[in-house]
Amino acid sequence: MRFGTIGTGWITDAFIDASKSSENFRHNAVYSRTSEKANMFADKHNVKNVFTDIEQMAKSRELDCVYIASPNSMHIEHAITVLKQKKHVVCEKPIFSNTEEWKKAHQIAEENNVYLFEAMRNIHSPNFKSLKDNVDKIGNVRSMSLHLIQYSSRYDKYLQGGNPNIFTAEFSGGALVDLGVYPLSVAIALFGQPENISYFPVKLKSGVDGNGTLVLTYSDFTCTILCSKISNSFNSCEIQGEQGTLIFDDAGEINNPRLFKTPSKERVTLNSVNQDNNMVFEIDHFARIIETGNDKAYKELKELSFNVLSVTEEARIQTGIVFASEK
Repeated sequence: MRFGTIGTGWITDAFIDASKSSENFRHNAVYSRTSEKANMFADKHNVKNVFTDIEQMAKSRELDCVYIASPNSMHIEHAITVLKQKKHVVCEKPIFSNTEEWKKAHQIAEENNVYLFEAMRNIHSPNFKSLKDNVDKIGNVRSMSLHLIQYSSRYDKYLQGGNPNIFTAEFSGGALVDLGVYPLSVAIALFGQPENISYFPVKLKSGVDGNGTLVLTYSDFTCTILCSKISNSFNSCEIQGEQGTLIFDDAGEINNPRLFKTPSKERVTLNSVNQDNNMVFEIDHFARIIETGNDKAYKELKELSFNVLSVTEEARIQTGIVFASEK
């Protein structure tokens, strides 16, 4: 599977590095708006095919798939351009700004008989599977506390008067769509769509959220999700049941999953895989779906992607966070 990349940031570096562990993905092209940056990135990764025009890249016979890691607001334009040329797309989270864009892009993917994936790395990891396989051991779930709180160096630039993409409505930024989607994807992948949601953001002058608390209400329990790009936390995530508690570190990585059994007070370390770059798991999963035409697995990922996006969209509507593309 020959893939090209759109975007030259650290997340693209990480995806390319992860692809080297896969037998099914080979980096074959680079796009950037400027030839200088495109050539520098191509040289860095030893790639010969360089593009500064999206249309030309999408039409290239040297590619089967494109990984998109451009600013959030540009995902929809880039994805549609590539999908129309009958090439698969792996789009970095958050996949799109809203569900209207999601529906439009997926319709085009279906019309052109190609796949459109959201790169949400945590839910593809073996460590997430360990959590899922052990949920029944904690009995009736009564509470969840999940978070991803990570101070961004780009916040320093924002405080100094800069305009980093991730802190602007122009580029569909904010803490919930950038970091909150990780714990949110865990909650929805394990327990489905909540009955109700409420979001309590700390809004910046730029119009987006610097941090926030998202409350998901299920029939028998409540899940509290904390996300922030303007502070740090060192707490673990917990899923609390009547018979035990599942604990793990970092909702984006799902590190060190373990089970504390309430009656026996036994502590059990769950099966886990230590992986410096857990994007390898999503790459392998996407490759298997494409190669085997596993529409069942694809449908499950599509549903999760839509459900997560629909929650973040509703949260923004509740709190008046409006992206530039929606005005």
